[in-house]
Amino acid sequence: MEFLCYHRDRPNSLPLREKLQEEHWSYMDRYAEGMIARGPTFSEDGETVTGSLHILGLPDPAAARAFAFDEPNHQAGVYRDVMLRRWHNALGRTMWDFPGGAVGGNRYLVLGLGGGHATDLAAPSDGDDLIAYGPLLSDDGSDRLGTAALVRAAGPDEARGLLTPDGYAAVEVHDWEFGGRR
Repeated sequence: MEFLCYHRDRPNSLPLREKLQEEHWSYMDRYAEGMIARGPTFSEDGETVTGSLHILGLPDPAAARAFAFDEPNHQAGVYRDVMLRRWHNALGRTMWDFPGGAVGGNRYLVLGLGGGHATDLAAPSDGDDLIAYGPLLSDDGSDRLGTAALVRAAGPDEARGLLTPDGYAAVEVHDWEFGGRR
């Protein structure tokens, strides 16, 4: 099963995040084999870290909850909340397989949340700039709760345009970059 885990930072938590960086990476190293995508999100200034995204394969919802809530930054209070959803890898690849590579261009996390009906079921056919794409699902996979995508785009408005505007209760766009050890 694949899961999307998006931890959102508390305001002014950067010093604690920096202090725990090695613990965070060591924790993530334990999950490297199942990792589909990972990386920090940023505010509009492109500098202030606002969260941490991980998309990975895990055995079941209980293992996903353990991953999300045992994470060192979460345990220490860096994060204000956690979005944890089952996810389906519609592209069938990892971010490391993205033909556009890890650098160059603006990268975004786009979250289409709620809406109550099936929207954007398939990845766009002109998806050369798609890094990851798939539906957000309930734990048992029976209910569609939204869509999540990682995309290279000229700006946030272009990234937002990836999803059907009236198909969701809300669409969030976050600056994002490839994550992992540097």
